[in-house]
This record gives sequence, C-alpha cells and structure tokens, in this order.
Amino acid sequence: MRIEGENGNFASPDCRSSSSTGWFPLRPAGNRVLHDAITNIDDSCDDMIENENQSLRDRVADLEKKVQDQTDEIVCLRSTLADVLRRLNNIEGSRVLNNHTSSQSGRTTPSKDGVRLRHQQQQQQQQQHSEVREKRSSSSSSYTPGRSSSATHINRRSAHYQSTSSLYSDGHSSSSVSPAPSPSPTHSQSSSHPHPRPSQSQPQHTLHLHHYPSTPQPPSRHHTPSPSPSRPQHLGALNKRWSSTSDFQVHSPSAISSAGHGALARRTNFGSLYNLNNLRSHTGSQLNLSKLGAREATYNAEEGVVKFYLRGRPINLYVPTDLREEYTPSGPTPPPGTKLKLEWVYGYRGRDCRNNVYQLPTGEVVYFVAAVAVLYNVDEQMQRHYLGHTDDIKSMALHPNKLLVATGQTAGHDRRDARSWRLNPPADMESEQAEQWPHIRIWDSVSLNTLHVIGISDMERSVACLAFSKADGGSLLVAVDEAPDHNMSVWDWSRGERGYKLMETKCSADQVLAVDFSPVDRNTIITCGKSHISFWSYENGMLAKRMGIFENRERPKYVTSISFTDTGNVISGDSNGNLLIWQRGGNTVAKWVRSAHEGAVFSIFVQKDGGIITGGKDGRIVLWDRDLSPTGTEMQVPEQYGSPRMITTGRGSQLVIGTTRNSILAGTFDLPLTPVMQGHTEELWGLTVHPTQQQFVTAGYDRNCFLWDTLSRTIVWSKDIGEHAQSAAFSNDGDMLVIGTTSGKWLVMDAETREVYAQYTDGSEPIQVLRFSPNGANLAVGSRDNSISIYQVSEDCRKFSRVGRCQGHSSFVTHLDWSSDSQSLRSNSGDYELLYWNAGLCRQIVQTSQMRDTEWATQTCTLSFHTLGIWPEGADGTDINTCTGANHSAVLATGDDFGKVKIFASPASQQKAGHHSYGGHSSHVTALGFLHDDSRLISTGGRDTAVMQWHVSTSTR
Repeated sequence: MRIEGENGNFASPDCRSSSSTGWFPLRPAGNRVLHDAITNIDDSCDDMIENENQSLRDRVADLEKKVQDQTDEIVCLRSTLADVLRRLNNIEGSRVLNNHTSSQSGRTTPSKDGVRLRHQQQQQQQQQHSEVREKRSSSSSSYTPGRSSSATHINRRSAHYQSTSSLYSDGHSSSSVSPAPSPSPTHSQSSSHPHPRPSQSQPQHTLHLHHYPSTPQPPSRHHTPSPSPSRPQHLGALNKRWSSTSDFQVHSPSAISSAGHGALARRTNFGSLYNLNNLRSHTGSQLNLSKLGAREATYNAEEGVVKFYLRGRPINLYVPTDLREEYTPSGPTPPPGTKLKLEWVYGYRGRDCRNNVYQLPTGEVVYFVAAVAVLYNVDEQMQRHYLGHTDDIKSMALHPNKLLVATGQTAGHDRRDARSWRLNPPADMESEQAEQWPHIRIWDSVSLNTLHVIGISDMERSVACLAFSKADGGSLLVAVDEAPDHNMSVWDWSRGERGYKLMETKCSADQVLAVDFSPVDRNTIITCGKSHISFWSYENGMLAKRMGIFENRERPKYVTSISFTDTGNVISGDSNGNLLIWQRGGNTVAKWVRSAHEGAVFSIFVQKDGGIITGGKDGRIVLWDRDLSPTGTEMQVPEQYGSPRMITTGRGSQLVIGTTRNSILAGTFDLPLTPVMQGHTEELWGLTVHPTQQQFVTAGYDRNCFLWDTLSRTIVWSKDIGEHAQSAAFSNDGDMLVIGTTSGKWLVMDAETREVYAQYTDGSEPIQVLRFSPNGANLAVGSRDNSISIYQVSEDCRKFSRVGRCQGHSSFVTHLDWSSDSQSLRSNSGDYELLYWNAGLCRQIVQTSQMRDTEWATQTCTLSFHTLGIWPEGADGTDINTCTGANHSAVLATGDDFGKVKIFASPASQQKAGHHSYGGHSSHVTALGFLHDDSRLISTGGRDTAVMQWHVSTSTR
C-alpha cells in the first residue's frame, strides 16, 4: 500500500528513512490516523462479508426448506393419488362382485369382447372336451389385443385394478376388497405371434399353477390362457412410471403340465445327481414314484378295497357299499366350486428381523410375516397383501418416493441345507422353480404389481438386509445375503426386468445386521454387524472399505443399528447400549454416549426436525436432541410386547413400533402405546374354532393362548399357560377350553374367564390331538406315546374320568375322528396307519370292513377313503400335515409341508383330485379349521408363526 506525500510523491506507510528521490518519513500522528482508518476499513469489509455470508446462508437454508416442503408436497400428492387409485380399486372391485356372479372364475374381469371370446372358447371345448375340462379352461383370462384404444380404455382399466378374480388369492396380491393383480415383469414380445414362447422369468406362472392339481395331467386337459392386459396407458406418466411394463403373455401347456411335479421336486434331495437329472427331465414318467412316495392305487371290486402306497407301505381303504360297483380310483375329479380369498393375516416377524415396518403416505403400515407382505390400514381396518414371494420374507426397504417397496426372501424356512445357487442350481434360472431360490422383488404398493425380480443367481442363502439409495432419488439398491462371506451387491434395479448388478464384494466374515446409503453423500454405504462397522465408498464399479476405529473405547460385540443425522453424520448403537456419532466422511468417533440403554440398542430413528429416537433391549424409547443430549422424554414398552425392534413415524407425532415379540404398537410420548398387531413368537400347532361364535383359539410353543375374533380381527384375550402348547379343543357348547401341552399335561379352563379348573396328565409325551365326541359325553386324547385315552365328561366339562386307553398304534397318533353316533373312533399315526376303535370298550376293531359305511362327525384324518385324492404323486406320507371338512358343505381343506392350503371337493376319493391351491405360509401348515358357519377358514403356520383368515365363497357351477 502506498500513501501520497505533500510533494506529490508516494511514501510507504512503514518508511523509516529519508530519500533523496522525494520520499520522506511520515509523522507519528499521521501514522496513527492512517492505521485507524485502515483498521476501520478492514472491519467494515469484514462486517460486510460476514453479513453477506449470513444472508447467503439464510437464503440457502430458506431454499432448502422450500425444496423440502415441495418434496413433501410431491410425496403428499403421490400418496393422495395412490389413495385415490386404491379407493377406485375398491369401488371397481365391489362393482365387479355385484355385477358378475362367482361362476366367472377368470383371472381378470374381461371386457365385453373378452366375455364373448370366452363363450366361444367354451363352445369349442364342449365339442372336444368333457364338462370338467370346460370348467377348468373357463378359469383362464380372456383379452382381445388389437382393439382400438378408445374402445377398451374402461375395460382395460377395470381389468387392471380389480382382483385377478373376486375370490382367488393365488395371485401376488390380495385384499378384502379385491386389489389389483400382481404379475411379474415379462419380456417384450410381438403381439403378432398368437402363441409366443412363455417367458420363463415371469413369476406369473405361479398364478396358473394354483388352479391345477399338483400331479401331472394329460396335455389335452390344459387350456392355453389368452393374453392378459397390460397396465393402462391413459392414467398418465406417473402411472406408467410406477407400474409393470409387462406385455401380453401366454403359457404353454407343457409349462403347466410340467409344473405339477413341483411338490415332488421340492422333496427331492437336490444334492443327488440322480435326482438332479430327474428334475431336469421334461416329463414325470421318468421318475420312479414307487421308490419316492405314493403310486397308482389299485381297486379290488370283489372285496370293495382300494390299495395305495405311501413310502412303500400298502394302505387298504374300504369303499362304501353304495359306491362299490361304480367306483374307479383314477377317475377325473373336477376342482370344487368353493374358493378362498386371503382376508386377514395375524402376526408380524420382529423376533429376528429388523427395519421391516414402514408407514406409507396412504396411511397404511407395511410389514411382513411368513411369505406375505401386509399393507394394513389401521383406521379403515383393512388389509391388502402382496403374495409374490414363495418363501420367508427376511428383509424390506422403502423407496424414497414412499410408493415402491423391495422385499427379499430366504431360501427355505425349514430346509436344513437351504437352497444354494452355487451348490444346487436349478435346471433353468428363468423357470418357475428358480424363484424358490432367494431373491429380491420390487413392487408397487398401490397396485401390488411386481416390477422387478433380481438376484436369483446371486443370492446364496437369504437376503439379510436391503436399502435404497437416497441422495440420488433411489436409483440404486444394496443387498447383503447370509452366505458365509456375507456378500454385498449394489444394483441398478430399474435396468431391465432382472436389474443390473453394478458391483459385488465380500462384506464381512461375521454376521451383518444392517446396511444403508448415506442421505447426503452419493457414494457412501454403511454396514454394521458382529464386532464391526464399515464405511464403504464406491466409484467406477469398485467398492473401497474402511473399518470404523473405536480407538481406546471398548469394541462392542455387535453394532446393532445405524442411522444418519440431518447433517450426514452416522449414528450407531451397539450391544453395550452405547450410542456413537461418526464424523461425516470419516471413520472415527466424534461423540460417544455411554450406556444410553441397558442392553443393545435395536433401533435409531431420526425425525425431520433433527431429533433422535432410540429403542433398546431394556424396552425404553428415548428422545434425544440432534447432538445426542437427553431431553428427558422417554416411554416404556410394556413387557408383554417385548423390546422395540423398529421405530418409525406414523401420522402426525405418532410413532409406529415393531417389537421383538412380534407385535406392532402405535402411540406417542404423551399417549400410551396400543397394539396394532399381535402374534405368536414360536412354533404354532394348536388351533380350535368356536362351535357357535365367529372366534377361534390358537396355542403355540411360546406358551401363549390367544382367543381371536374374526369380525373385529383382534385378540379378545390372551393367557400364558406356562408350558409349550401343542393342541386345543372347545367343548361342544363353547364354554370350556382344553389345551394340550408338550409335556403330556392338558388343562381345562373357562373359555370366557380363562380360569383353569383342572389339570390332567397323560404320560410324558406331547398331546397331539384333542377331540370331544358329538354327544359331548367323552373326550379323546391322542398322545405321542402311541395311545388314545378316552375320558368321560361330567359336571359341565369341569371333571374328566378316564374310561380306558386305546393301544395298538406303532407310532404316535396324528389325527382322530369320532363317528356321528359317538360310538367309534378312527385314527392315523406317524407310520401311516388307519385304525378303528370301539370307544366304549377302548379296543381296536380288527374287522375294518365293517366300518366302511360308518358316518363320521368330522373329517380330520388324512388317511381315509374320503381323502385318497388329496395325496399327490410322490408324497412321502408326511407332506400333508392336516385336513378338515366343512361343516355344512362338501368341501375338504388340506395343509401341507410346502406352505400350501388346498381346497378339494369332498369326498376326495379318487386320485389326482382337482383342487385350488393357495400360498402365503412359508412353513408347514400345521392346522386348519372352518368356522361354525363355513364362512371362513383359519390356517396356522408352524415356524412362520402366522395365522391366516381366508374368506370362503361357493360359486354356482
């Protein structure tokens, strides 16, 4: 800086000597004035810059707030549109139910031309096929491609938004108001080909399998479905963006006929080369069924005996007298007119899963249990169901747009070796069988359409955790499987029908519990699990890993949860109850809150205002400020519901909480928590329906007994009986309840007050089955010690006196039925026996031919003449766990080891009986029961702990 002097020359302000060139020293007073002026100028500039910076920061903050508000408005508008579409779906579904009779069993509601085409097809089939084949083919959907868009807009919209059929739940979606179908994406094909090759990648094959018996049928019996309509185009770009882009598809008869061996293939040891070759065969004739399970039955008309085999053991069944002359064991039997529709699912999987409860903008809570993703609107008391999965759902992620959901499934719930793609690959990755392997499904929460199916060839055991990216709007999806290496893969999920894997790497040798993208740094992923937290960065298809540094702090056994602050810092909770904040962009700890909880921190949720909510094993839910300083606000989850496993926001200030005891709660810090959904936590076997009310009781290994009401869809009461429950039975008047346990004890309690009146003991083995006689005078108790005890009932079912014990089975008792006159019993055992008993004498009836015309009060024995047709080819005798007959109609329901509930016409006395099959359970179906008026069917899953309520409707055939 230069200062002008008196002579016009310039002098430096710090000049100390004279100069002959005209420079001269400044006076001390002048220096001070100049210094003060310069200081004032500098201060003014600093103030101006600071003011400008503050103004700029304020403007940026205002802009960010406006962007956030606009983002919220967009999400709100999308949610409003989703809610409108859902309600429109409800109205159209109800209109279809009113305007079309249940005899129309098509998969979609056809247009007028579709109905005319279907009628023409039926007329042609009447000339070529039998009446049974006509009715089977009428279940296929009809659609006429090539019609003008204006002529088909309304009909195509109706076909898309209403249920695949008004009473079927065998598609990928279900609700009490018939939601939209859920086909998987398919390869684009030209509509000029009348019979194109079906896309093997299309999970929609599953829909058609539900209408066919699990045994192979002659090719002539199958009808090639007409193409189904794609998603309507007239609803706008938003609709097209989030819906399936599938084109019209048809299924070849060979694909359907070969699918009948699914049950046999699943029971086959995949590790055997012999069986693997059989699985790859195109026809079932190459399988040696005599070695693997059931084979063709033979009928001796002279003696009136039909003989069939299970596991090589012959079983003789006596044909009733009035059927002896005309009976044939292999005659065709059509499926029944009765159909099921999944109405309600009780339960939630929180005991071993995380990050699986989310609030949708429509007000629905989405979560999963068994193989069903449930969308539950608490205010309207309505559920919808996504049924695209074939086995246990293990993980879930919600897209940033709040409309798309990703769910990952496991390889097998109760299969010891699970399904390993690398060790036992399916014969065809695009086949329907391949979808039994672990994979990820991305679906639309409004229409319940499957948009993408990814990872079939990449996931080895189970999809442990999932997360969508946030900083880029959710274009990427990260998944971690439960293979020994816990591989982590990053997907461009929207590229193609099967997605595109961008990168994959070994994540950790130890268990991985959670994964998430940073909401502010586009290329950052965080994983945590046993003894580690890892910070990943990806660029140019490469993943770089940095381990979290705990420095001198104690390394926890597990890092159990992660989340992000509003500034992008990582928050982690560990098994020691500590909370840590990790510096953004680094791998070191910026702040440490010791012993925030007593025990593990299961969940961390960051609110929009920056507040942090944590939930721990101690049952406390604590509110912290953005700097992890306690606010003094907290609440306690009641002990009977367990610890908070997942915390998310509900409507307004409400919180939605998933717990470790499979319950979902809702409440605020000011209002108490109330249960939204409850369920069993361990294996479930006991089920009995009330004889006069719309209620039923379940009892499981978690020692809990629940009385459920099917109309209010809530728990009436619960009771901890102190022991593992195995079976249950109502008295004939419904006033008393008997519960059998695994220790050989059985309890008698009041069905209303839950007061225990008496306790009895029958050996030390589990009580497998309890059954009151039709006259209410006796109780039969079937035990795992191979015997049946008969008790006389007195004092209004409060006192039981043993009459005797029926002994003769060589294995444990599985099922038993009373005769209508209460004089006789029949029972099945674990080694496929069918024995008859004199109930008064407690002696076996050796001359079983004299029981051929006995009328039975119930139909729960899986081995009898009336249930011959429920056994598929290749069954090993343990595949079917339970069956029950309707009270007032000729309908028989069965539950098997593959999670299927099947409906047969009763009696199902001929092999290969036609049936309808329904999925949803991911474990063995352990018990079934029709309500007293046959309006609903209740099913229980074993290890999936789910209870499902099916609506029963009979169409006019």
